[in-house]
Formats: sequence, C-alpha cells, structure tokens
Amino acid sequence: MVLADNGEGPRGHAGEAVSGTVSAEWTLPGTGLSVRNRTVLAAMTNKQSDEDGTLSDDEINWLLMRAEGGFGIVTTAASHVHPSGKSWEGEMGVWGDHHIPRLKELADGIRERGAASLVQIFHGGLRAPRSLTGGQPVSASTNLEKGVDEESRGLSDSEIREMAVSFGEAAERCERAGFDGVEVHGAHGYLICQFLGTRTNRREDRWGGGLEGRSLFLREVLKEIRSRTSDGFLVCVRISPEHDVGVTMSDSLELAGMMVDWGIDLLHISCWDAFMGAQGEPDDLRTITRRFRESLGDDFPMISTGSIWDGADAQFVLDEGADMVGVARVAIAHPNWASEAETEGYSPERPPFTPEHLLEQGLSPTFVDYMRRWQGFVTDGRS
Repeated sequence: MVLADNGEGPRGHAGEAVSGTVSAEWTLPGTGLSVRNRTVLAAMTNKQSDEDGTLSDDEINWLLMRAEGGFGIVTTAASHVHPSGKSWEGEMGVWGDHHIPRLKELADGIRERGAASLVQIFHGGLRAPRSLTGGQPVSASTNLEKGVDEESRGLSDSEIREMAVSFGEAAERCERAGFDGVEVHGAHGYLICQFLGTRTNRREDRWGGGLEGRSLFLREVLKEIRSRTSDGFLVCVRISPEHDVGVTMSDSLELAGMMVDWGIDLLHISCWDAFMGAQGEPDDLRTITRRFRESLGDDFPMISTGSIWDGADAQFVLDEGADMVGVARVAIAHPNWASEAETEGYSPERPPFTPEHLLEQGLSPTFVDYMRRWQGFVTDGRS
C-alpha cells in the first residue's frame, strides 16, 4: 500500500508544527541526554565480533567511523545477553564480564567523537541454533520455524525469570563500560518478540494469553534493567509494529502505551518502510509513525526506522511525528550520512556497491561477504 497525501501538509507531533530538522540538537526529556542531531545509526548485523562475543578491532572501527561521521546516536549490533541466545556467527555478546574492557573502549571512542551510545541487547530464542549454543533452542512455546533446524522448547517459569535477570545483568555491564543506555530488542522475531506474538506464544500461564500476559516477560526485563542501572541510564525498546509471529498493529499501539506507563525513556519502531501504512490494515492510509505519534501524544520520545535513504526521507519521518530517524543500509556505504543529510542536493549513491568501496567505508572482508547475501547490495553478490 502506497500512502496518499492526506492533504494536511507536513506535520510534527500529533498535528503540531514540525519541531525540528535532521540537524537539530535535542535533549531526551527522561534522562536529560543531549544528542547533536536527530540521526540514529540503527543496530546492524555485521558478524565481526570474536567467537566468544568480544568486540573485535574491525567492529569497533566500523562503529567509530560512523560516530566520526556525525550520527547523534550510535547503536551496536544485536548483542546476546546469555550464551543460549547466540543467533549467528560473529555475534556481539554482553553476557560476561570479560566483554567489558572492549565495550569500554568502544563507549569511550563513541563519546570522544561526539555521539551518544546504545548497546542493543537481545536473545535469539528459537532462532539461536544448537550449532552455536550447544543446546536446544528456547522460546515462549514449542515452535518450529521455517529455516530453523530444530524445534524449540518452551521456557519454564523459573527460566523466564532467570532470562530477565540476564538482560538486567547485561545492561549493568553496559553502564559499567560507559554506554549511555541500552536498546532492548523486542522486534524482528527474536525471543521478546516471540513472547509478544500470538502464534509463537501459546502459553496458558501468566506469561501468555492476552497482551498483558504476553508482554509480562518484556516488563520483567525492563524491571531488571531498572533495578541494576542508574536513573540517568537510557532504556530504549525497539518493537516491530507488525510481525508474522503474531504481532499486530493494534497490539503494538497498546503495548507502546503500556511501556510509557512502565517508564521506558525511548521507543524505537521498526517499520521496514517508514513511508507505508500497516500491512494488516490497508484501509488506514496513515504512516505507522504517524499512528504511533497520535496514539502516544506529543511528548513521548520516538525513533522511526525503515527505508530512509536521503535527507528528504529523514525529514518526512520527522514531519510524521518521529523525534529521531534511524538508518542502517545507507550508513553501511555512507559513514558521513548524518553530517551530509541536510546538504542541498545531497543524493547518496544507491546500491549496488563494489566490494572495494565498502572496504574503504570501514567494512571488514567478513562484513562485505555478509552483505553479498543482501540482494543487489554488492556488485558481485546476490542479484
């Protein structure tokens, strides 16, 4: 569904005048964290961490290059909070104190370059294969997903509570290392999203049923994080407004309101395409960003991400009600995107990119090889 112009012109929060441009400084109302502009480097899989989850030189350099390039917030790749949560080779980890020294090196480097920093924390759930973890995958319920080799088992009540503690301990390590906050990954079909989805969560105990039960794991995760970190430590949650695990737009809007009451500092909606409406509600022509803004009211901080490529795209998303815009793919090839997005006539080159160009932009050969799997992104990759 392509959105039609609703005739109302550029809008900001819930119909208010546009509050800022891409380059405008901003202070988050909850924590008082100030960011130099409205751009966010969104978390991206890059497969550059060491086997035990420790940050490598390649991964640190990749992220510091984007901090140097002007992003307001730099977010790490998804980082598993428990050894059982590893979903792919080269995945960053935050499950042990041995990770802290290199985490500190990264946090210090991002701060020195003028950006704020978040670690995205997650658990792969049913998408964490035995080949990487040594154990059967776990989830909200027994599930077997397409592309997954082994059926997951449902976590027990005590295991769920222990998993929430793992998220809290991971956040504590991130604060000790000097990060400004964490982004709890509740999107894209991973463990928290599996609990939120009606298809992957068929439990009949307190962790399932209606939205209150299906969101209880996320609520406990947030409680554990808050109990182990300082008041000024930023807690962001990223969600998929819709997902085929059984997450619907209506549930996501309700969940967002619940999370405001729970005291999160920042919501990140992962739209895939920020110019589209909800796929499950084709008669509603509003963008997903606008619907969340209208539901949350004017003041609650929100990032929106999805298919943003140039400065005009970013401004559109701000005008729809986002406070910050997240980008991923464009930042892979253009580390200075945040500094140049508002330059008149700036039109960043689009894929495919040569391997040589990507190497020059700070990707390691491993990262370039991973990007070859993305259709049309690398000249010698999948077409």
